[in-house]
Amino acid sequence: MAGLGIVPLGSAVGARITGIDLREAVAPDTEASLRAAFTDHSLLCFPGQKISAPDQIRFAAIFGRADGGYRPPSASLATTNTTRGVMLVSNIRKNGRQIGSLPDGEMQFHSDGAHRTVPYRATTLFAIRIPSRGGNTLFANLAAAYAALPEGRKRWLDGKRALHVYNYDSVTRDLIDETRRDLSSAVHPLVGVHPDSGRPALYLSRLMTCEILDVEPGESASVLEELFDHAEKPEFVYEHRWTPGDLVVWDNRCLNHARTDFPPDEDRLLRRYTISEPEAAEEETGRCRNS
Repeated sequence: MAGLGIVPLGSAVGARITGIDLREAVAPDTEASLRAAFTDHSLLCFPGQKISAPDQIRFAAIFGRADGGYRPPSASLATTNTTRGVMLVSNIRKNGRQIGSLPDGEMQFHSDGAHRTVPYRATTLFAIRIPSRGGNTLFANLAAAYAALPEGRKRWLDGKRALHVYNYDSVTRDLIDETRRDLSSAVHPLVGVHPDSGRPALYLSRLMTCEILDVEPGESASVLEELFDHAEKPEFVYEHRWTPGDLVVWDNRCLNHARTDFPPDEDRLLRRYTISEPEAAEEETGRCRNS
């Protein structure tokens, strides 16, 4: 579209989008261009935005069903003037209590909603306050990682499924007790084909994938570690250094993301909306293990 700039962010994944003010409703032909760019690049960054929560949820709806409902502790911020669906990713505390989720430090690679029967299609994240250093988000291209695997490993992966487990606010694998029966979990194929691009991609992550089904435990652990290391190679990763006003949307079906550490005494505040498949029913974060 005239005035809409689409420039790749690097060789791994992503594009920078300019020439659009997301405080305004997006025209249908521009929506179509953004969806096409999303299929091509898997991640879009819109710098210099000044959007409200309602603006963000309207934007999210371009790519699927923008999710409603609050994630605790963000629920405590709900008022009649707050649009449902807000989750704050923040280390800020008021009166000794967190105002948001996933507050501190490094977070391992993962895909939002992998522990759900129907994972989140995409995620939007808007930067409000950013520390002077760190707190960057790493995005790993799982389609490129799959394409680079040896043919023998691709054949081995064909038809394999894995168990994904998560408990609320965990940022590293050692904080997840996989033996707990009340944790949210789901089983998914280790390789999926993207419904729009047709590209096959790995579907696993260091934070959440704990077991390849119907494989001897020792071999499962060994193969998973091999694949984690492979998917996180620098050639498959784009590192986003946030600036206030950045709005990023990424595709959870073919990307993992992680967070670098940052000074604990500096504020970090971002606002998140997830995007679900239109036919997906809401799933509670406390849903019991379904495997």
